[in-house]
Amino acid sequence: MAKDANGTELNAGDSVTLIKDLKVKGAGSTIKRGTLVKNIKLTNKDNEIECRIDKMGVIVLKTEFLKKA
Repeated sequence: MAKDANGTELNAGDSVTLIKDLKVKGAGSTIKRGTLVKNIKLTNKDNEIECRIDKMGVIVLKTEFLKKA
């Protein structure tokens, strides 16, 4: 069961907000704190979600850097 930084349960299709600036390996750019990510997908690992970010495509994020919107 995936949980955000506050311990709130995350479900497929939820929207989340980043709580920290994250550098993206290979993209040479940073996802800024406060970025809203919509329609997340759960992965096999409880501490990771998959999402689509504008101009970056599909990316996997750790749930410890997210809070449910």
